[in-house]
Amino acid sequence: MGGLWALEPATEAKHRLYKRYLDAWWPIMLQRAHVSRVTYVDAFAGPGEYVDGQEGSPIFALDRLLSHVARPRMNLTRQRVTLIFIEENQKRRDHLEALLEKRFGALDELPVTVRVEKGRAERDTLPLLDETNAWGSPILAVFDSWGNVGVPWVDLRKIASNPSSENIVTFGPNWFSRRENQEPEKLDLIFGGPQYWQPSNDDLTSTDRWREWLETYRGALKRAGHEYALTFQVMPRTGQPLYLVYGTGHPSGVKAFKDAMWKVDVSDGMRFNDPRTTAGKQAAMADLQPSLFDAPDDVPDPELLGFVDDLMDKPGTSVQDVCDFLIRETSRWRETDARPAIRHLLEEGRIARNPAKGHLTSTTRLRRVT
Repeated sequence: MGGLWALEPATEAKHRLYKRYLDAWWPIMLQRAHVSRVTYVDAFAGPGEYVDGQEGSPIFALDRLLSHVARPRMNLTRQRVTLIFIEENQKRRDHLEALLEKRFGALDELPVTVRVEKGRAERDTLPLLDETNAWGSPILAVFDSWGNVGVPWVDLRKIASNPSSENIVTFGPNWFSRRENQEPEKLDLIFGGPQYWQPSNDDLTSTDRWREWLETYRGALKRAGHEYALTFQVMPRTGQPLYLVYGTGHPSGVKAFKDAMWKVDVSDGMRFNDPRTTAGKQAAMADLQPSLFDAPDDVPDPELLGFVDDLMDKPGTSVQDVCDFLIRETSRWRETDARPAIRHLLEEGRIARNPAKGHLTSTTRLRRVT
């Protein structure tokens, strides 16, 4: 097929993240007896493969389900599990359907329902969720496209308000900045109205401008109903970075997504950064460690130390406050990362604790040493 394209390094990195997350998401949802059905939506499905034969996201999403080690306990039926793959281009859609059948057999004979639909993500996602009776049960909606973030905020809101449902949205560099002057009405649609976004500040560096846009988009996902919204910058070894925003309503989803990120982070030279903070924290963290890259292996990451140090500005901060902050407000750091960072700062004499001795418990109070 002539419509295939090369697999970008950032896309390959992102796919590794998705595979790890799906390995957790499928059994988490499908081993719950009270969950009557589950729907997975790939709203920018593509042709299913790349020019050198690498798997596209629809292929590995279905494969991770059907070949999962927990499959015998997941009660797969065509009524209970639906995968929807949306592709606007008819040739790519036909190629994807043929590829799925070649790999997995006749789609109408699979133990789950697979729908390959010709359509546009921003127009057809909600009608297809209506048609498949997806509402009222968990939905994982992946809006993954380099060139079209244009999913209406009201669509994200409806998915976010659905029980145990999640949104993943990706976009490439400069997507928002290119549209703030040329297509402001599109940004109105994406953010839920002109009052929720402002033109980016021309005085900002490109890095700071992108951090500002991402924080605005993160705020849009939280307004849509996601209690937790994480932003990632996928940094491949070569090529352009990719930005990813993940929204969920449950801390178990955050834990699973962060665990998936940690399993693939720094492999083959790629990295998942928190674009809201990494660059901005470097100067502030200079007195904590000399370099992001020269720190000894037994020293916590400078970004993590910077977060914990900043929390000391609030009187009465507890160990649990640090744990909660890392879960809610950072993309990279987990609850398990809190205590090693706290211990390091205590050993360095930068912070003090109350009580002064004994185990660090969730109620132990912390303060900066001045």
